[in-house]
Amino acid sequence: MDFNHTDERQMLADMVGRFVTDNYDIESRHHHAASDVGYSQEVWGQLAELGVIGALFDEADGGFGGTGFDIAVVFEQLGRGLVVEPFLAGLMAGTILAQDKNQQELLDALLSGQSVVALAHGEPGSRYSLSHVETSATASADGFVLNGNKAVVISGDSADHVLVSARLSGAVDDAEGLSLFIVPRDADGVHVRGYPTVDGYRAAEIALHDVHIGSDSLVGEQGNGLALLDKANAAGTLAVSAEALGAIEVAIDMTLEYLKTRKQFGVPIGKFQALQHRMADMMTEREQIRSAVINAAGHLHTDQRDWHLSCLKNLIGRSGRKIAEEAIQMHGGMAMTWEYAVGHYSKRIVMIDHLFGDEDYHLKRIMTLGSAA
Repeated sequence: MDFNHTDERQMLADMVGRFVTDNYDIESRHHHAASDVGYSQEVWGQLAELGVIGALFDEADGGFGGTGFDIAVVFEQLGRGLVVEPFLAGLMAGTILAQDKNQQELLDALLSGQSVVALAHGEPGSRYSLSHVETSATASADGFVLNGNKAVVISGDSADHVLVSARLSGAVDDAEGLSLFIVPRDADGVHVRGYPTVDGYRAAEIALHDVHIGSDSLVGEQGNGLALLDKANAAGTLAVSAEALGAIEVAIDMTLEYLKTRKQFGVPIGKFQALQHRMADMMTEREQIRSAVINAAGHLHTDQRDWHLSCLKNLIGRSGRKIAEEAIQMHGGMAMTWEYAVGHYSKRIVMIDHLFGDEDYHLKRIMTLGSAA
């Protein structure tokens, strides 16, 4: 099997990689993350102009990519720079908007970098369940009234619009009546509390109190929200896994360089056999992750998607954490300083385990899907 990229995809990887290398050192990243919106609007616009957002969507939706490999290529390069711009939020919200041609105008604004849309789905107590939604949508004379609370909304405090999941029936933990609605972030009754996450990104808690929206705010068909969420969740799982791969590559490269230059007893510490073995283990784990990312990317649009994604995400949780911890330990105390980048890469790698289901969640999912096959 040929795992090499097509010429077009290799050009995309090279372009994004060069941009990140030339414009996104760790000091720039800290500066962008510390801004009011948590990212650089200038960088977001530049990457949109280069077509990086468009690479995440197919031609029918206004993009020029949209395959699993396109998503993996882009997010691997973003992971190498710990890029904080709202690509993950855009991918997930855009994947849902693309299923409703009535939302093409908003999708076009997202693809051009003129708008940021965030998916507000998770709730306090929902854990990783896609169907556990307590936010209610009550039909009104001209639309709907939303009430509920959303938790850890990625890029929710900087979004122009939020894509809210809500239930039209009284059920709590099944797919009945689950629908999605576009809500302007500054609409009456929308209360947003933004905050930085431990790995330097942004999220928000969003409370909805009697938020009145029109009937044209409904995305897709009424009651079809779970199917739309499932597709977006799959794309997001692949994206953060590829991002973790990019971060892992940099963490390993930094650790290897440190072993070559840091001296103890007059020789580089990389000469010590114990550290050589640990470095070899890290590289082996990385190659397993790379193969799993390629495998999952190839199955993103197949019937076996969920099983392959869970295998990948479980591996990211196990091996990613091991690599992050080893990188910290072999660097010693300097890895814990704010100025040195490897600690920030390690934090992001570990935090990715908790997005879209952690290691234990996906292990159970693998067993469930395997027994059902």
